Amino acid sequence: MRLGAVIGRVTLSVTVPGLEGARWLVVSPFTREHFQQGSVPLPGVSKDPSLVVYDALGGGTGDTVGFVEGREAAQPFEVAPPIDAVTAALVDSVYYQPKPSS
Repeated sequence: MRLGAVIGRVTLSVTVPGLEGARWLVVSPFTREHFQQGSVPLPGVSKDPSLVVYDALGGGTGDTVGFVEGREAAQPFEVAPPIDAVTAALVDSVYYQPKPSS
C-alpha cells in the first residue's frame, strides 16, 4: 500500500457496466522525500505522476489516502473489473520518525 494526496476527481461519460456509478479520484503519490521533509507535501507536488484510483471509501480533494495498485486492486471484487488502483484507507494523520544515523 502506498500513500498519496487526493488532488481531484474524475467524471466519466462512458464506463464499463460493472463500474457504473463508481467514484474516481486523482491521487498524487507521496515519496520518501515527502516524509523526510517533516511535513505532508502540498497536493500535486510529486516526482511521481498522478494516477486515477477507484474509490469506495468516500475520499475527497485534500484527503490523504492509502491505495493499492496492480492485481491486488481487483481482489475486493467478486468479478475482477478493469481497474489498476483502489483506495484501501482514509488516513487521518502520518507520524514519521526515522532512526537516527549511527
